[in-house]
Amino acid sequence: MKNTLNCNICPHKCNVNRVDTLGFCQAPAQLKINLAQLHFGEEPFLVGKKGSGTVFFSHCNLHCCYCQNYQISALGKGEIVSETQLIETLFSLKEQGAVNINLVSPSPYSELLIPVLMKAKSLGLDLPIVWNTNSYESVDTLRELEGLVDIYLADFRYWDDDNSLAYSGVKDYRQVASLAIKEMVRQTGSLKLDEGLAWMGTMIRILVLPNNITGTTSILEWIADNLGTSMMISLMSQYYPTYKSREYPQLNRNISHEEYSRAVADLERLGFSNYLLQELNPSADWTPDFH
Repeated sequence: MKNTLNCNICPHKCNVNRVDTLGFCQAPAQLKINLAQLHFGEEPFLVGKKGSGTVFFSHCNLHCCYCQNYQISALGKGEIVSETQLIETLFSLKEQGAVNINLVSPSPYSELLIPVLMKAKSLGLDLPIVWNTNSYESVDTLRELEGLVDIYLADFRYWDDDNSLAYSGVKDYRQVASLAIKEMVRQTGSLKLDEGLAWMGTMIRILVLPNNITGTTSILEWIADNLGTSMMISLMSQYYPTYKSREYPQLNRNISHEEYSRAVADLERLGFSNYLLQELNPSADWTPDFH
């Protein structure tokens, strides 16, 4: 098993000892979280009536200039916690009525989370585990998660590598994400629901960015050709300029109705049968409303 003392957990392969040298993601050698709470801003089948038991991890292995959670991902705000403290947090979320455990941006802590999840499950944590990821993941690391993660909530951020380098700091995003998502689907299949709640499978989120920076059409075509049109797609319209995005003319505006409508038309043209659309709203403090 890889570890944070010789860190090659993700595709960056920084190979640093995180005890005294931070890699690309800037995550330390210990678990670090910003917030744990019942969250109602996810897709309906992840929230239900009682909420998703969400744990927001500090730091990120992408450096997105438009990150809406940049205080957590880029600035790394949060606190170090022990394995025992995190396990207690997971059970606390269950006691509060959470319908799942939703690990947000967990990738830099993958190797630390494996024993946490194993122990929590052995102690009776029986909620679905959601791996909420930007998909810049190592396939080898994902294989170590097999059987521990029930639901992969996977972004597909970019099709064009020039855009992924310019706006998120990685030059090989499409290749990495494609292989990672294939592995997620191999492990869990397409999304499965029971009485309106997800309990197993993979869903792909696509955030539509201005000026076709995402490459939504090409991403959807790849999904249709490689994973099938029954994959659950969440087409997200919530982009707004924040963090450093105002420094980039191509990103310094909300998406238009025309841009989002074009993406919806692609979903329909390609024959996708399972997807969620999002109301277009320019408000920066808008809470997602899926239907």
